[in-house]
Amino acid sequence: MLLRMLIAASAALFLFAPTVSAAEEFETITDEREFVSLISDRELQRFAIKLRVTPGGEIVGRGFGRDVKGDWAWQGGYFCRDLFWGETDLGYNCQKVLRNGETLRFIENQGAGRSADLRLN
Repeated sequence: MLLRMLIAASAALFLFAPTVSAAEEFETITDEREFVSLISDRELQRFAIKLRVTPGGEIVGRGFGRDVKGDWAWQGGYFCRDLFWGETDLGYNCQKVLRNGETLRFIENQGAGRSADLRLN
């Protein structure tokens, strides 16, 4: 049981580990319509993570061999999501979203926390 919890915690940290950016130009997305236009009919990918964020407010996909599911809403210029990775509740969090070409960067805690870059495909 402890080993399973450690593996889950390690994978969760890897899912949302900080990313390193060297002189990258990211622009903040604050408009829901712009965000929806980017994610419509596309998949977000990072390592062993493949997600669909639907315009209707759902998040579905797989991450490191487990189902990922959740809901999202745009609130006050932030992507606010409630997410499960398998049976693990990753909780509710509002994230700042930035864009650089085909990469979206999600920064937890309204831009004050860790970030994860996901590629639009």
